[in-house]
Amino acid sequence: GSPESDSQRVPDASHNPWDEAERHISAVDPAMALLIARNSPCRLKPDANVFVGILEAIVSQQLSGKAAATIFGRYQALFPDGISPEAVLDLPVETMRGIGFSRAKAAYCHDLARHVVEGRLGLDHLDRLDDEEVVAELTAVKGIGRWTAEMILIFHLNRADVLPVDDLGIREGFRRTYTMGERPGKDEMVRIAEAWRPWRTVGSWYLWRALDESPFPGKETS
Repeated sequence: GSPESDSQRVPDASHNPWDEAERHISAVDPAMALLIARNSPCRLKPDANVFVGILEAIVSQQLSGKAAATIFGRYQALFPDGISPEAVLDLPVETMRGIGFSRAKAAYCHDLARHVVEGRLGLDHLDRLDDEEVVAELTAVKGIGRWTAEMILIFHLNRADVLPVDDLGIREGFRRTYTMGERPGKDEMVRIAEAWRPWRTVGSWYLWRALDESPFPGKETS
């Protein structure tokens, strides 16, 4: 915008922080250009509550989105004063089992809370680490793998260049966007997305939108 509008700092509802990313990907990848044109703008925004985000990602592992949302909603309802690491530790495993947690996931949530309470995992400094350092910090907690860490990088820290190749939705998004006969393997996804750098997060966000455009065939793990 003009210098005048910048100096006034008026919030511009039409401003899209990912505009440059969309232009870059559209310029280098015709298939993605079509997907972006149908679904823009990218609506990724940072979410400061990383602790709750990790809990939600743990609950979501190997569940459909709907089942995960139901169980996590019940879980949140057990914390009328908000979810804190201390409150998570105080909640008995049997209570969590009663609302649909597996014993393993209940243990993972407690382990995460313990790491934070004991100072072994500092969530408030993650934004000062690079992507791989964030992954290393988070995956030191039992039950957190690379996929969970990448979801935090994308949806909470809004890192610009993450490509979660272990995500089934991303694989299916590639298949649809490039009209492939079967879902691509990791090497092929990395190869295709190379041109999107340094904005692979935004490309990933649009691949998930490709699933919204037609029914997703389910969460089979083939």
